[in-house]
Amino acid sequence: MSLPIASTADKNIVDRRKPHRNSDVARAVRRTRDRLSQQSGNRDFDRELLKLHARAMAGGATAIPLLVVAIAVAGLAVGMSGKILIWALLTVSCYAGLAIVARHVDRTESADLKPLQSRRSFLAAHFLSGLGWAYFASLGCNACAVDQFPVIKAVMLLFAMAATAIMASSLRDALLATFAVPVAVYAYFAARLWMPVEGIMVGLLVVALPFFAYVASHLNRSSVMLLSFQTEKDALIAELETAKSMSDEARRRAEEANLAKSRFLASMSHELRTPLNAILGFSEVMANEVLGPMSNPTYRDYAKDVHDSGQHLLDLINEILDLSRIEAGRYQLHEEPVVLLNIAEDCCHMMELRARNKDIRIVQDFESQLPRLFADERAVRQVILNLLSNAIKFTATGGEIRVRVGWTAGGGQYVSVRDNGPGIPADEIPIVLSAFGQGSIAIKSAEQGTGLGLPIVQGLVAMHGGEFQLLSKLREGTEAIATFPLGRVMEELPALPMKAVAGGRRR
Repeated sequence: MSLPIASTADKNIVDRRKPHRNSDVARAVRRTRDRLSQQSGNRDFDRELLKLHARAMAGGATAIPLLVVAIAVAGLAVGMSGKILIWALLTVSCYAGLAIVARHVDRTESADLKPLQSRRSFLAAHFLSGLGWAYFASLGCNACAVDQFPVIKAVMLLFAMAATAIMASSLRDALLATFAVPVAVYAYFAARLWMPVEGIMVGLLVVALPFFAYVASHLNRSSVMLLSFQTEKDALIAELETAKSMSDEARRRAEEANLAKSRFLASMSHELRTPLNAILGFSEVMANEVLGPMSNPTYRDYAKDVHDSGQHLLDLINEILDLSRIEAGRYQLHEEPVVLLNIAEDCCHMMELRARNKDIRIVQDFESQLPRLFADERAVRQVILNLLSNAIKFTATGGEIRVRVGWTAGGGQYVSVRDNGPGIPADEIPIVLSAFGQGSIAIKSAEQGTGLGLPIVQGLVAMHGGEFQLLSKLREGTEAIATFPLGRVMEELPALPMKAVAGGRRR
């Protein structure tokens, strides 16, 4: 009978029905980069340029019509006929059509925009607005009281050309489409009269048209550069979104893995400790012959082996649980005033028998007096015992272990355990400080450990705000130093004077 999907997902912790989002994000980034390709001629790139031109024309839709109105008012003031009003109405209508096209392109979605058709619509609208200026170039004013009226017309055309070159720089050939016909019309009517001043103005307009076209091309390159910068910005944003998505995915998987580990450790703690306690209890009863003597001494030895193996397994379980609690930040410190000297001395006495069995001498080099330390006594004791256990394990028979306790240069306290064992290569120190990490010498050693002692020491010292150092050289030995900061050292209270004590007793 198969398990339901929900229970299977709960059992496996990781729900594999969830789609993997990284591939979707990568495809989205590729689409974004393709859409914002920095090569002219790309349809998406041309759409962005048309959008820029549409926004420029919509934003400046009133600039040139206001110039047209101002010219019409000035023309009426100097005595021009009603043709100037017809011209103004026609030209403003043409620019209104151009503004309508610009707003339509601006409001259209980029994906729905047709670049070729929109470009033709823009050029047609510019051409129609140029017909208005061509009509202006054909106007005359025989009854005006203004001398050199053709010069004034040429100046007005130059103003309009300059404004168009600035506003329509995002669209190529927009300036030529607008003012090629007006300049030709002005040159045609000037040639009929052929006055020197008009000839000069014709030459000026003919030269100004390519000049302003050149200026417009430079502005067009600036628009392209602006779009390229926008492209780079969007690409960076897309990459940041990708990194954020991948980080979120990794965090989610890490949380799921951590939850799986927590559930496994909780299950292991309950499921393994219960039978282990029974194994340890019954094997100890059998080994000590509590219920009566055993006829076969071999069975008694087997019972001792069972008890030792069970105790080793229980110690391993406790170490794994301690390390998991430290890494998860759930290890609770029960802090109280402790004397580091006394704890170190007790630990040395506890390990004395084990060291004597290997003919190893433990030398105590302690300060004569140290103030109390505000720390967790169980954690400090575990730190020193782990360091001593490692030192005894890797020190050869007849070796020496030196335990020092004293002051640090910063006013804190330290405990140091140094042995004259084989040492650890420098490149293997990070390995032995990692969970389940073992160096090459530990792997070859007959007494292989779990690789959890030093990571637990490192975590417990860090929880007290201290530092842990492992100094070692091959064939010279290893020194492990655990330091506790100045903030953990408690000040000694001054002794009360004897007179004050006696006075307090009398009262």
